[in-house]
Amino acid sequence: MTKLPYKRYFFHIAYSGQHYRGWQRQKNIRSVQQIIEEVTAEILKKNTLTIIGCGRTDAGVHASQFFFHTDLIEPLPERFIELMNLRLPQDIAVYDILQVTQQLHARFSAVARSYEYYISLRKQPFLKNYSAISLGRSFCFESMKKAADLLPKYQDYRAFCKQPDLHNTTICKVSATSLHVQPQQQSLRFSITANRFLRGQIRIIVQKLMDIGCGRFSIAEFENCLISGARPSLIKPAPAEGLFLSKINYPDLNLPNRGSFGFSKDSWQEI
Repeated sequence: MTKLPYKRYFFHIAYSGQHYRGWQRQKNIRSVQQIIEEVTAEILKKNTLTIIGCGRTDAGVHASQFFFHTDLIEPLPERFIELMNLRLPQDIAVYDILQVTQQLHARFSAVARSYEYYISLRKQPFLKNYSAISLGRSFCFESMKKAADLLPKYQDYRAFCKQPDLHNTTICKVSATSLHVQPQQQSLRFSITANRFLRGQIRIIVQKLMDIGCGRFSIAEFENCLISGARPSLIKPAPAEGLFLSKINYPDLNLPNRGSFGFSKDSWQEI
């Protein structure tokens, strides 16, 4: 086998999506990818540099764990993580840089992705940009839990996709869901893991779970959408600020999430 002239580096990062139009570089739009590419190229004294992310996040969505890779002929300079963190904005952090084999791809080698969605049931001035606010509602957590438990039983999520016709397939293999509550802070956390996700899928599901919790949508209607693929009459995504990409799983790479925010996970109670 011919030895390739470049080395592949995996970057482990986290970012707040509040001030970005998502991860992916787009023309005339501020994105996380654009900022990192510009800073990295500047440090390495290159005109341009392209990085490959583990996925995409929508405008305003956060990532407490994210990976990207890039291929370089020259070795990285010493203190490269420190140099990046000094030049990157405060809302983007680099934790680890690993040299990996050329077969490991940030996007296509990932076997599972996990997201978490946070909901505050009272005003939280210090978490307003990182948790959806739902005031004046009384949720039935048990109904929400029963609906969430249905998700791993089905694979076609056409009903809960923002633009299903843009995807070659709407099949997603959801392997786990959970719903936690933190009574002291009056907060909810919904977690979901799957091999892939569709555009808007998680935020649409979360909004439907909240609708179920307050009696505006039934568990039967929710399951019928999963069975038939029929889209609900009202498709409304939950707010972006509550959503975090929280874990990326690779076959031979398992790094702990180092970008967690807010409350200790020990203080949450599973419903």
